[in-house]
Amino acid sequence: MGIQGMELCAVAVVILLFIAVLKQFGILEPISVEDSSDADVELPTIRHQPEGLEQLLARTKFTKTELQSLYRGFKNECPSGLVDEETFTLIYSRFFPQGDASSYAHFLFDAFDADRNGALCFQDFAVGLSVLLRGTEQQKLKWTFDLYDVNKDGCVTKEDMLEIMKSIYAMMGHCTEPALGASAPAQHVELFFQKMDRNRDGVVTFEEFLATCQEDKDIMSSMQIFHNVL
Repeated sequence: MGIQGMELCAVAVVILLFIAVLKQFGILEPISVEDSSDADVELPTIRHQPEGLEQLLARTKFTKTELQSLYRGFKNECPSGLVDEETFTLIYSRFFPQGDASSYAHFLFDAFDADRNGALCFQDFAVGLSVLLRGTEQQKLKWTFDLYDVNKDGCVTKEDMLEIMKSIYAMMGHCTEPALGASAPAQHVELFFQKMDRNRDGVVTFEEFLATCQEDKDIMSSMQIFHNVL
C-alpha cells in the first residue's frame, strides 16, 4: 500500500480497526435464535453499573435484542464492566505484532472515552459502535474528524494529522509493499491538506473535511460496508 492507498485508509481505518477490536473482545457475536429468547431480560448489574436498557435504546440505533447480545459479549470479556487503556492497547497489539500499535490505540481509546475518566464502559462501546455501524455518513465522518482533532480545538492542524499518521504507519506501515520511508507520514499529511484544506488557511475544519469526503466515492462507500456487521 503506497501513499495514495493510505488516503482511504486514513479515514476507513478508524472503523475497520474498531470492528476488529470488538470482535477480539467477543462483543460482536452473531445474534442467534437463542439470543432472541432472552428479549425480556434486562441488563444485569456488574461492578460498573451500566446504563439501563431503555436509556441505551434511546441513545443508540440498536434493538433491544442487539444490545443484549452486545452486552453478553462485553460482560464475558470484561466482567468488571470497564476496560482501561492498557488492556485496550494490549488487544490492539495482537493485530499488529510487527508494528507498534500503542500510539494509535491511545488516540482511539481517547476518542471513545467521552467522559475522560480513563476507562471504557459498555455504554461507551454501545454508543460509539452505534455511530460507526448505524450512524449517518455525516455522523461517522464527524467521529473520524474528532479522532484526528488531537487537541480537541475544533480543527485539524498539520501537527495533529502528523501525529495520527505516524501512529498509523508505526502500526501498519512496515507491512506495506513497497516499504515506505521515514518521510512517508509527512508526505501523506501534505497530500491530506492539499485535498482537504479548501481555503488554504493551514487548518482543516469539519465542514472542509465533510465536503471533501462526500465528494470521494471510495471514502463514502467505505462508510456503508459496516452497516450489517452486527
